Amino acid sequence: MCGIAGILTPSIDLRNEKPLIESISKTLKMRGPDAKGEYITPNTALIHRRLSVIDVENGAQPMRFGKYIIVYNGEIYNTAEVRDELISFGYKFDSHCDTEVVLKAYDKWKEESVKKLNGIFAYAVYDEKENSLFLARDRIGVKPCFYSKKNDLFAFASRISSLLCIPQIKHVVNEEGLNEIFMLGPAKTIGKAIFKDISELAPAHYLTYKNGKINLSQYWRLEAKENTETVEEAVEHTYSLVKDSIERQLVSDVPLATFLSGGLDSSIISKVASDYYKKDNNVLNTYSVDYTDNDKYFKKSLFQPNKDSDYIGLISDAIGSVHNNVVLDNSDVAYALKEAAIARCVPGFADVDSSLLLFCKEVKKNFTVCLSGECADEIFGGYPWYHRKEILFEECFPWSRSTVSRRNILKPDFLKNGEDYMRDAYNQTISLTSYLDSDSPLEKRMREMFILNLNWFMQTLLARKDVMSMESSLEVRVPFCDYRLVEYAYNMPWEIKALDGREKGILRKAFENDLPYDIAWRKKSPYPKTHNPVYFDCVCKLVQQALDDKSCPLSDMLNVSAVKNLMKNPDSMTEPWYGQLMQTPQVLAYIYQIYVWIKNYNVEFEL
Repeated sequence: MCGIAGILTPSIDLRNEKPLIESISKTLKMRGPDAKGEYITPNTALIHRRLSVIDVENGAQPMRFGKYIIVYNGEIYNTAEVRDELISFGYKFDSHCDTEVVLKAYDKWKEESVKKLNGIFAYAVYDEKENSLFLARDRIGVKPCFYSKKNDLFAFASRISSLLCIPQIKHVVNEEGLNEIFMLGPAKTIGKAIFKDISELAPAHYLTYKNGKINLSQYWRLEAKENTETVEEAVEHTYSLVKDSIERQLVSDVPLATFLSGGLDSSIISKVASDYYKKDNNVLNTYSVDYTDNDKYFKKSLFQPNKDSDYIGLISDAIGSVHNNVVLDNSDVAYALKEAAIARCVPGFADVDSSLLLFCKEVKKNFTVCLSGECADEIFGGYPWYHRKEILFEECFPWSRSTVSRRNILKPDFLKNGEDYMRDAYNQTISLTSYLDSDSPLEKRMREMFILNLNWFMQTLLARKDVMSMESSLEVRVPFCDYRLVEYAYNMPWEIKALDGREKGILRKAFENDLPYDIAWRKKSPYPKTHNPVYFDCVCKLVQQALDDKSCPLSDMLNVSAVKNLMKNPDSMTEPWYGQLMQTPQVLAYIYQIYVWIKNYNVEFEL
């Protein structure tokens, strides 16, 4: 994986802007600590930072072929097939890296080339003769890409902070951005980047930039298609697709491990990976995360019915992995909130971010690539809101069913149109759903839920995974995001997907013979959080520091007495802020991260 950035402008000689280019490159260093490269002409700059994973000796970027120069971030999992097709057209290759394949695919098929790729990516191809740029992002949105156009300047980057280095791009957030933070956060609308001057290139989109004009195109979308498979056929199909996706993502020229929580998804990935490694007499390393004294303070809930620690040893022993359990200090998790917020460049995901950041740093000490089980819940119906009918048909985001908790911490009359903003975001997402005329009301709603989860909950988790892992210079791959699997799951009838009335029933059935029974049929439990009061005490101190800072405009937005009440009475918050992942400790941590973000990025507000 890597970090990329670029600037096109006719009014600045970029050869004289080396301090600016160097500052942008530095913001990308953790994404690519192994090497850096630049392509600079009077009006164009392309910047690359490399984390070497495939063909470590070759694959330096920016890479040139004819009139095209590419900067690329990602991994292509069907590289061999695309390379073979290009060879049949007479192309020759000097490396086995996927960058060269992507570049020559563009030379052959231009914009249509992106449809040939199965992988996770964001890349730019500059045409020297036409002075134009092609910028593309993978179908699911695993790899980030942001851009900005200010007058005659166009810029793009893997990180928002890279763009904020450019003087023309202002650190301004308007009411829309504040609604994203307080009404929808930590989620955000696809295409938005909180800052007024910056946009996100949406998943499954590419843009072309030429003569000062941006043209956006969507090259892939989910379409409703009839599925007439029997249960037996669906079990076999699910098994083969998942296994193929995992095995394709095990290709690496550097050490690789898997995250293993003891849950269904990570256990499937680790089992397939372990079997793959055993073919060459290798042993898989697996990693899990926990917190000091967490067993002592753990409390069961609807969303977290059991502890991971009860299951990890069972699956590790079954697959024969060398398991590593990373135990995080609770105060470290709190103090890492600052680094996590700065890395995100927007308000973050509280300790769900900071703990992953610390975890990835530990894994990076021995490994450069990991596989993780995110996104199976979104596409196979793993969350409780898929299965509780009192929630399922409510016309709202099921993980944020009201704004009561959000409103309670805000000053009265602040963001008066917040509820309308939230409702519009929901309705806009629902409008993207593709149906069949034969769909029952339940099937229609399940398609809507799929789109809601894909475009919101899943995007939040993917952004978290990319930023926190790459901030640790660790590449994390997510096999359940293979677009073939997503397409297949979207059109699977609900009664098959929820086989035996269970969340992810078809996935459980497909792999029940490969896993211990207690793993295959374990009730879903989310990413582990700390339950230790040490963490909560630390967060409260950090929030108090933020409230005491009168130079920060955050206090002008908050109902300070309500925030302090949460600190004194954490059980007073009656409904989750964001699904199963954000209760009172996380909401307070989120407030602190907003403070850190404002101070670090010198955010100005336009209301």
